[in-house]
Amino acid sequence: MYSPTARPDVLALRASEIREVANVGMARKDVLKFWVGESDQPTPAFIREATAKALLAGETFYTHNLGREDLREALSAYLTGLHGQPIGFERLGVTSAGVNALMLVSQAVVAPGDRVVVTVPAWPNIVEIPRILSARMETVALDRAQGLWRLDLDKLMTVLTPDTRALFLNSPNNPTGWTLPAEDRAAILERCRKYGIWLITDDPYERLIFGPGKSAPSFLPLAGDDERVISTNTFSKAWRMTGWRMGWMVLPRSLVNSMGVVIEYNTSCVPDFIQSGAIAALNEGEASIAELRAELAAAKDQVVGALRQMPGVEAPEPEGGMYAFFRIEGVTDSVALAKDMIDKAGIGLAPGSAFGPEGQGWLRWCFANRPETNAAGLERLAAYLKA
Repeated sequence: MYSPTARPDVLALRASEIREVANVGMARKDVLKFWVGESDQPTPAFIREATAKALLAGETFYTHNLGREDLREALSAYLTGLHGQPIGFERLGVTSAGVNALMLVSQAVVAPGDRVVVTVPAWPNIVEIPRILSARMETVALDRAQGLWRLDLDKLMTVLTPDTRALFLNSPNNPTGWTLPAEDRAAILERCRKYGIWLITDDPYERLIFGPGKSAPSFLPLAGDDERVISTNTFSKAWRMTGWRMGWMVLPRSLVNSMGVVIEYNTSCVPDFIQSGAIAALNEGEASIAELRAELAAAKDQVVGALRQMPGVEAPEPEGGMYAFFRIEGVTDSVALAKDMIDKAGIGLAPGSAFGPEGQGWLRWCFANRPETNAAGLERLAAYLKA
């Protein structure tokens, strides 16, 4: 008899090592949990209230595949103001989470056997989603220099060859906090134009940067409205809406109608009443985002500063995001170390190997927490290292 198993490409997918570690300590109340990427504060009240009002008003029906027009208009105004270039609502698609946006885009433009390039270490979903679709993955590793993560542009250009179908870029990067310099955008975009490569950016942390400006450098101001450039994004991080599962895509005009069809055959549409909450987030959320950015900047200084004082610890400075990515001298097995820390120190961290072999020996700490929570974790880590 035939075995009732998934097809080979699915069987070959990496299981989440973050989940593997979290399952060990999730039920323990004494463990300080820094393993997932979210704030320890709930979604702002004005967003929750707008959503509750919409639900009670009966906004529970199907909506347009690409999202309600009033939401896409609000998103258009937000993006136009953020990037200083008109981004019309007709180029936007609202999705059931940022990860859903990545899957939808991949389904629309990546075929079995296509060659896809991604910079690493990276959130595992970015690497595994094209693999679900039987694409061939090639990675370009970030380097470390002067206490920062850096992308070797020449190394990236070498792998962006005529047979490349798509380049996925995540900046600010999860887990490292690396952020693409503005001056590197033109060269990458020109190479993608030259060879017809889809440039797909995963931008959930674009507002969460530690330098000046409203957001991280984006390709949207440089690209025309009908080029092979797609930005995927989410409400999860900047608006503290991780559990809401709301995202969006900025698409080239020629892809929009096809994307509506792809959405129809995946999720049909995003829940009606949640879209009202997203409108409130876009229209009223700038003060909340500024508050979160200030909290994260202070948390970054607290956590990364303390890690750098600990003997045998290397902790490059993140330029954006909400993570410290660090390693302890002599460690070669991230999962074993993360599990040992749960057992002996009551600290829950994400193993670096979850983000690819380049992260082996590293750990990721989400510092989007109250200062006292981070301080308690740092105390436990210091005691663990001393022991």
